[in-house]
Amino acid sequence: MTDRMRRRELLSLVGLAAARKGVSAVTFPLQSLRDWLRADAASRKQGLEACLERIRQMDPSIHAWVQVQPQPSIAAGRLSGIPFAVKDIIEAKNLVTEYGSPIYKGRQSTGDAAIVQKIRSLGAIVMGKTQTASFAFRTPAPTRNPRNLEHTPGGSSSGSAAAVAAGMVPVALGTQTLGSVLRPASYCGVTGFKPSYGWFSTDGVLPFAKSLDTLGLFTSTPADMLDLWESLGNARGGDEDFSVGAPETLPEVEPEMAKAFQSAISLLRGRGISVQTVRITAMLDKLKDEASLVMYYEGARFHKQRFEQYSDQLKDLADLVREGLQITAQRYQEALGFIAQSKQEISGLFKTTPVILTPAATGPAPLGLASTGDSRMNSPWTALGTPAISIPMPVSGGLPLGLQLAAEHGQEARVLHTAKRVAAILGTA
Repeated sequence: MTDRMRRRELLSLVGLAAARKGVSAVTFPLQSLRDWLRADAASRKQGLEACLERIRQMDPSIHAWVQVQPQPSIAAGRLSGIPFAVKDIIEAKNLVTEYGSPIYKGRQSTGDAAIVQKIRSLGAIVMGKTQTASFAFRTPAPTRNPRNLEHTPGGSSSGSAAAVAAGMVPVALGTQTLGSVLRPASYCGVTGFKPSYGWFSTDGVLPFAKSLDTLGLFTSTPADMLDLWESLGNARGGDEDFSVGAPETLPEVEPEMAKAFQSAISLLRGRGISVQTVRITAMLDKLKDEASLVMYYEGARFHKQRFEQYSDQLKDLADLVREGLQITAQRYQEALGFIAQSKQEISGLFKTTPVILTPAATGPAPLGLASTGDSRMNSPWTALGTPAISIPMPVSGGLPLGLQLAAEHGQEARVLHTAKRVAAILGTA
């Protein structure tokens, strides 16, 4: 065993111990976003220093960050002094944006993306850039799952999910084209939220597939996500009583996920929540395939010039371009047609069950870093353009598992409130 290998294993053990034990209240006084929002300016400054210390302690084993370089606050607002992380396909002034690729090592951002500018305008501080799968596709980032360093954190928003899971920042930005926010949230045991398609501007974000690309957010809990949502100037809404939906047959998932999902449904029913079965399994299964086809078709054409310049240096993305360029325009239009038809169908189901529950991943985070996991549980909701959120479910000693909640397009507040209520019932709030 080489000295480098010994050091890497030691760092992994140190990081895992820190992730499990946390940082003491003396050095990390602000645990939740709500704590940050209630804190005065001096406490927020202390909290920022504690986050930096936590990164120094833990990131040598987790590798969530590309660059840590807190930027000055540009405004005073509700988020003043609160740090947030930015996925490395999103431009952020004075920092690098390398797209997770050695080809673009050292590339400087062109300025702040619209979403970064929006959050900074409320006083928040960009902490730095987080690791992403290369070009937000399949070639994994070096990031490890803070819950177990031998497992993937998911992708492509790997570093953002891991940074929040490890308590390095209370908020992080991600993007989703198939499942790149919701699946990492499930794997890392945090809350990931994908608003409706088009809710946030993607100006300053590296495109992949124009029909699917959606910005997303990470926080520790759904209560934090609701507070963040309101802090960003969105309507908070209120609690509602209605029936929620669940698939008539469970999609193809691993035994741990099937058991956790059924247990969650039983807990909700035991607490008086009406859970009705909805016939969506076949539709979701086909949507998974059609969403992937759309991503390949659009992604290949967007990255075609990059492929012509760099070829196999793009790794997995090179294969996507080769395969995607073989898809005909007719087949692409057929996929878009099925997605449009499914949007009408799901809109009808939301009238009787305004929120629908499904697993947020096929199972726990896979062992190893060679794959970022399977997006089939998330990609249908991305294609439908609906708001969706992943929240932790109860687990006994194993890796995290997420419950996914989706609602009608534009019903962000509804799905956030329901997620907060469900988490309280499940005991994971």
